Amino acid sequence: MITVVPVILAGGVGTRLWPLSRALYPKQFLAFSGPQTLFQQTLTRALGLASERCDVARPCVVANEEHRFMVLEQLRELGVHNAALVLEPVGRNTAPALTLAALCALNDSADGVDPVMVVMPADHVIRDQAKFSQVICQAIEEANDKTVVVLGIHPDKPETGYGYIRAEGDSAVKQVQAFVEKPDIETAQAYLTSGHYFWNSGMFVLRASVWLKLIRALHVDIAEATQTAWDARRMDGSFIRPDAAAFAAIPSESIDYAVMERCPVTPELGVCVKMLALDVGWSDLGAWEAVWQTADKDAHGNVQHGDVLMHSCTGTLVQANHRLVAAIGLRDVVVIETADAVLVTCRDNSQDVKKIVAALEKDSRSESMAHRRVHRPWGWYDGIDSGQRFQVKRIMVKPGASLSLQKHHHRAEHWIVVSGTAEVTCGDKKSLLTENQSTYIPLGEVHRLANPGSISLEIIEVQSGSYLGEDDIVRFTDNYGRA
Repeated sequence: MITVVPVILAGGVGTRLWPLSRALYPKQFLAFSGPQTLFQQTLTRALGLASERCDVARPCVVANEEHRFMVLEQLRELGVHNAALVLEPVGRNTAPALTLAALCALNDSADGVDPVMVVMPADHVIRDQAKFSQVICQAIEEANDKTVVVLGIHPDKPETGYGYIRAEGDSAVKQVQAFVEKPDIETAQAYLTSGHYFWNSGMFVLRASVWLKLIRALHVDIAEATQTAWDARRMDGSFIRPDAAAFAAIPSESIDYAVMERCPVTPELGVCVKMLALDVGWSDLGAWEAVWQTADKDAHGNVQHGDVLMHSCTGTLVQANHRLVAAIGLRDVVVIETADAVLVTCRDNSQDVKKIVAALEKDSRSESMAHRRVHRPWGWYDGIDSGQRFQVKRIMVKPGASLSLQKHHHRAEHWIVVSGTAEVTCGDKKSLLTENQSTYIPLGEVHRLANPGSISLEIIEVQSGSYLGEDDIVRFTDNYGRA
């Protein structure tokens, strides 16, 4: 029986899928088809690898600190309560993330067990689940103390947005000759014609000890700094937190740059890299063009989600999230509507969305970071309106959840219950409010909002004061470790 640890790398931000994907709500936690998010689909695939030969141990999820409650909630929706949730205090790319996962996998394992890690980014689409499991199980059988298995995709076009793998051999398991970075269009066409090049899927199968051996041999600074951060880790409820200062000192490097690209030309390491083709309807949803490619289309090649009316359009993707969007006479265009931003681009230019995000970040605009609706561990709030010295929010609190016991130095608040039951703490008084009832929280008063009921609580909050920023919060107690 082979012990398998699924490793889900969930720390990316997906800037090219803006305005739907944002830094505080990135694409892996969004659902593009069906009820499950990309992260949930990835984890479901991983847990489905259990077989007579493979014992799937608890998964290891490496995610950004900012997304911790989102990860926890999406795991809860799947009924997964035993995952190891390793939180990166800052982003340091995938090589340190995988090093943390390998240390975690070995720490979890019984004495002498060297688990096989199936490493999967959390933002991929896989059409053929059964074939995926078949190929990954074969890769698990191949992975040993001298072999790393990578998963390659047969290219069907000269794609310039992916890295490539050059692999040769007559059998299904091929020998990797080289990893090649994103090519120009002429080189990509030559790769496609040769038949020896595959898209690099970013998925790997290898033993935990093998990764640690390779990272120590090829990037000892990453290995040592990550080990230091891991050794000083602390447990915080469901979360594993590496030491923040030590982790911030780790060089930022990808798995490919740090290790994989150097393995084929460094035989003295005693580790070879093999490849299996993964022809399963794969996409990494790297841009809106990829979303259009993988979606179900109408007779004219159009894809639409939400309240959309289309007339005389072809090859067009329109997604409406908050209002009616009407499109007329569009050809090969992407239109994405959200509450606070609208994207319009030709499909061929959708890779350049990241340049818009860079411009927003340069101007310190909030649209690059968060949606108008901001998710919190207790629910969410939606900024409805604002002006000089006032702000209006719609707030939803989950059943049994509560905000922190807090106060504000610069604002007072009015709360009106729209639906559900609110338990309101204001100073030393506690009261219950139901639909159409309201209360007032004076400036500087200690207060708390909770939902004691079995249905969601929704309120309208009207803030007034000299400063209305989210950082004007003094927390005294909090159920989510933020006090």
